[in-house]
Amino acid sequence: MQTPIQFRRARDADALELSALAERTFRDAFEAVNTAADMQAHCAATYSEAIQRAEIRRPGLETWVADADGRQIAYVQLRLDAVSPMIRCDRPIEIQRFYVDASRHGGGLAHALMEHVLARAEAAGFTTIWLGVWERNPRAIAFYRKWGFEAVGEQTFRLGHDPQRDLVMSRTVKALEPGSNCHALPATQ
Repeated sequence: MQTPIQFRRARDADALELSALAERTFRDAFEAVNTAADMQAHCAATYSEAIQRAEIRRPGLETWVADADGRQIAYVQLRLDAVSPMIRCDRPIEIQRFYVDASRHGGGLAHALMEHVLARAEAAGFTTIWLGVWERNPRAIAFYRKWGFEAVGEQTFRLGHDPQRDLVMSRTVKALEPGSNCHALPATQ
């Protein structure tokens, strides 16, 4: 019998476990194709317990965790106040981070997490959801395309000292009403 998964908003008490999950999932995804120095610099500047606690408390940022068997197995961060020159929309929301523990890959958790994200965005009245994804991460790009995200541009993500190219991908949260004021710029701009 599979253990039920609970999605919940992160609390201050989650900061230590979240910092370990965040660093582990980031390293699992990118360590093999980046330098050790760049990975260490990024992780040190991004995933400490104090940084996670500050992000949990930050207005305009929601951190959601998925729990099973008494531990965190996935998380997502949503930026409610995110802007991008490629996204023209009255109410955009950004998926800043979306990570599932490697031990849970292929079991449907990422699907359930995306359903949660889209339901949360719709309930809060957002019209477009967008994210940046490394151009050299075909698994993630394929996952987002499966969910209807399309590339609308690019941005730079600095990993340590390495400026990397991220694709900016977006989709509507739900079917738009006629006359709604929301569109993304074409990918060529």
